[in-house]
Amino acid sequence: MRWLMLYARSRQVPASAAAVLLVASAVWAFNRGGPGPMDLGIAVLVLAANVAAASVGLGGQDAALERTAAIRWAPRRAAHVLLTGAAAGAALLAVQAAGAELAPAWVVVRDSAGLAGLAALGAVLCGAQFAWTLPTGWLAYALLVPALRGTAGEVASWMIFPSGTAAATGTAWALLVTGTAVYAVAGPRR
Repeated sequence: MRWLMLYARSRQVPASAAAVLLVASAVWAFNRGGPGPMDLGIAVLVLAANVAAASVGLGGQDAALERTAAIRWAPRRAAHVLLTGAAAGAALLAVQAAGAELAPAWVVVRDSAGLAGLAALGAVLCGAQFAWTLPTGWLAYALLVPALRGTAGEVASWMIFPSGTAAATGTAWALLVTGTAVYAVAGPRR
């Protein structure tokens, strides 16, 4: 159990968890007793903030040490990405269980999975300190650029489509699988 605590501290998990808790508390405080459901874009923004807060831990303090260590990093990296997505979604679902209407549960699961995969790809392409750029950039595109028509629009703006959209769901799961696999094998960029 000691290795798990050391791993969590080296990956800044306590600070990330505090940031996710702070975002969830703020959403709960601002949305309790409101007149109706929150805009889906705001709910996805909260998910992206949670993933961004957790993504700083996708790299350790010393990249060279991780590449030479005598342990298998691939399962640990994959578990870290999956737990990042699960924590981001669970925080938003907990706020929803406390009474705030945010987004359908399936959309929260889909979007947190896709955003976690994007953060993992961001860690591989940009390094762990900038892993937040891909989920944040794609979110900005989805919220600010009008959605295209057809399947291309559903793929490009997958975060803001309803849960029954097959292309949006497929995009999110493809991002999770691809991001997790590439990050597990390659690790974060130095």
